Amino acid sequence: MVLLRVKFTSQKRVQLAQTLWALSLACSAAGVLTVTLGVYLKCELSQRSEVMDNTEVYLVPNTIILVGVLSLLLNLAGSRLCTDSLDPSKLPRWKGAAPPLLTLSFLLALLMLAASLLSYLMRGSLDASLRTGLRNGIRFYKDTDTPGRCFQKRTVDLIQMEFQCCGNNDYRDWFEVQWISNRYLDFNNKGVRDRIRNNVDGRYLMDGVPFSCCNPSSPRPCIQYHLTNTSAHYNYEPHSDELNIWTRGCRQALLSHYTSTMAGIGTVVLLCCVTQLGAVIGLRYLSTSTLATAEQTDPTADTDGYLLQKSPLETLCAVAKGLVSSFSPNQVQTAPSPTTTPTKVGAEK
Repeated sequence: MVLLRVKFTSQKRVQLAQTLWALSLACSAAGVLTVTLGVYLKCELSQRSEVMDNTEVYLVPNTIILVGVLSLLLNLAGSRLCTDSLDPSKLPRWKGAAPPLLTLSFLLALLMLAASLLSYLMRGSLDASLRTGLRNGIRFYKDTDTPGRCFQKRTVDLIQMEFQCCGNNDYRDWFEVQWISNRYLDFNNKGVRDRIRNNVDGRYLMDGVPFSCCNPSSPRPCIQYHLTNTSAHYNYEPHSDELNIWTRGCRQALLSHYTSTMAGIGTVVLLCCVTQLGAVIGLRYLSTSTLATAEQTDPTADTDGYLLQKSPLETLCAVAKGLVSSFSPNQVQTAPSPTTTPTKVGAEK
């Protein structure tokens, strides 16, 4: 049973080919846009890779880049099919190439859908990566002389200033780590020695934050140290609205930034997926209707176009049977035994 049969005249085939040619070029341009968005997202993630714990988040930009490249190549081939369909002398070359092209284009649409869904579903993995990465970034903030961590301080400071945030969950995360290097501590000072001696790990902890946590919109000069001591500063209330440091954590700020960016890119990829499906359906009708003219003496005769030559269930069974037969081990067939001609028993003369 043929699925969704449509009769095409010669004029309708020409109009369909011209429309699909423009649509294929539009899909190719969308592929270039998709590659650009994937590269942009990968650069955004790589720029702050020091505060990310794993590389699973790169699955999204890598998939989007792959989808864009495949979309560009397959849709350029589809536009060539549209132009060749107008020339009867060039149709025979597509008799064996059109089905694989349409199959790959359909698989590309499914891959686009998967890339779009990944853009929405990576929030949990991104949250876990930022939680661990920012905790390590704050922990190694002071190690500016350690190889591999030299730019950790610069990265954290830029993030806190750009995204107007402080710490991992909030500014209190800085109270739990020693973020000032020992080379900048005066060990001749009794207060410094007492603070280190009172800590079980021998760390210099204090209720202060780096300068990058300061809010430039605060009406008073930035208060970085003794944030929990209300008597250390005049007219100072730590929990008031005029707290002159950022109160939002950087994990939440970065998560919101990347989530909105991925959601926007995922929406664009989803629209490209819908357009790609439309192009695949149109190319299927075009290929089935125009290739039928190559077998006729009159190229302007009416032909039938269809999506599937059989029902969907029969098509799936045929595809599955073909895959099983192609991947099954070769079986050695036993040659039939030669037949023996009966001998006549007779008396010799």
